[in-house]
This record gives sequence, structure tokens and C-alpha cells, in this order.
Amino acid sequence: MELKKLTDKLVDLAFAEDIGDGDHTTLCSIPETAFGRARLLIKEEGILAGVEVARAVFHRFDEGLVVEVLINDGTYVKPGDVAFIVSGKVQSLLQTERLVLNIMQRMSGIATTTGKYVKLLEGTKTKVLDTRKTTPGMRMLEKQAVKIGGGENHRIGLFDMILLKDNHVDFAGGIENAIRGAQKYLKEKNKQLNIEIEVRNFDELNQALAVGGVDRIMLDNFTPEQTCEAVKIVDGRVELESSGGITFETIRQYAECGVDYISVGALTHSVKSLDMSLKAIE
Repeated sequence: MELKKLTDKLVDLAFAEDIGDGDHTTLCSIPETAFGRARLLIKEEGILAGVEVARAVFHRFDEGLVVEVLINDGTYVKPGDVAFIVSGKVQSLLQTERLVLNIMQRMSGIATTTGKYVKLLEGTKTKVLDTRKTTPGMRMLEKQAVKIGGGENHRIGLFDMILLKDNHVDFAGGIENAIRGAQKYLKEKNKQLNIEIEVRNFDELNQALAVGGVDRIMLDNFTPEQTCEAVKIVDGRVELESSGGITFETIRQYAECGVDYISVGALTHSVKSLDMSLKAIE
């Protein structure tokens, strides 16, 4: 499903849970005819993300709201910066405020965290990947934020790539059975999907190489020393991805081994939102 459709569904659900049968605070205190302006004020350094999504949220609620973008997605911002000014019915501004902030703070936090990891990989060929460890319903926005922060998306979901993880391998009866099953499935279904397989040790790595026909091998919970050895064994025959407990402190060690990708769940599952506020312009 395309990004716009998923975003529209998310926005509709978010408004339903927040507004319910009406924002009674706003409706009782603000005349329907009142017009005003508000600015998105940055209160913390980081990478801005979600401006275009915010514009879509405003317009979905009230097509009459006008957004003047002053700072674009992907820009490094600092306290005091104003990302945009939105003008229109005050009732609409107040009812969209929290959803816009929730999305932008979350996306900007992810973009900022991703940017820090990307910076640590400078000078290497390694790219940082996100995972499926995302907030239910917000995956497309969170993965968009990873891209804004300079990272790369792994698969979007279960539908756009075959990733044979440890449980798949164990239930299938081993590395060879899992790979052969994937190859057979793709041929029967006439599908063109990349195949990646997770390996937990050198024995499984060698089995995967012997079977062949995979596009990428994921080295799960290998140490940096084991990773360097695995890179030598593979010798460029297939893409390599490191995964499992890799932190801000250790990611450079893995990258210097020469892997193509490093997946980091922390890009999306434990991120601090970037502080910002939507303030009325008097």
C-alpha cells in the first residue's frame, strides 16, 4: 500500500482517538470565525523531519489551512529556529496541534539518531539500515525519517523481501531446506524478491555459501573479530549485513570489517523525540 494511503489511515485514526465527538475545550472557548497563525518552534538541536507530513495532516483536517515552510526536511536545526508558519481557522489549528507535534517530534528524533549513526560510518562503504521494530501504524513515517536522516530502509514489511531468520531456518530443518524452499516458492509464484538468510555461526555461513542463490547473508550476533573473518570467507561473493546488539559505541568496528550493511533496531524502537512546540503568533 502506498505511503499516502497509509498516512491518511493513520491520520484518520489519530484524529478519531484524540477528538472523538469533539474538541469541547476549543469549541467552547474559540469562535468558529476566529482566524490566526502559529509557528513550529524548534527547542532542541537535531535533524528536522516530518514537515511534509505535517502539511498533509493540516490539509486533511482543513483544506483552508495554509502552511508556509521555512525549513525543509533533512535540515539540521537548533533551538529558536522556526520550521513553518501555519495560518487559518484557530479551531483547526488547535485540533491539529498535538497530532502534528507527535509525528514531527517522533520523526525528527529518528532522523537525528540515524544521522549520528551515519556520521560514525563516514569513510567506510557500510550503510546503516532500519528494521521492522517500529511503532504499529507509523512504520512508513518512521522509515521515511530514517531516509531523511541519511540511513537506508531494509524491507518495508513481510511482503517485499524474503528474510530467512533463525526461526525460519529451525522450523524448515536447516539452512539448505530454508533456502531451497524460498527459491522454489519464488519460482512457483513467479515473484522477483531478494533472498536474505540469517546465520548464527561459521558452519551456517559456509552452508549458505555452499547452497548459493541468496542475495545477502546476515551475520547475527557475530563479534567484530568474527565479522572480519566472515568478510574474508565470503570474499565479495554476496552482500553481508551485520545485526544483533550493535551499539553507537561498536558500530564503527563492524563497519571497518567491510560489511555492506549494519541493521540497527535502535533507530526506531528506542528513540528520544526532538523537542519542539506549535505556538500561537499574537
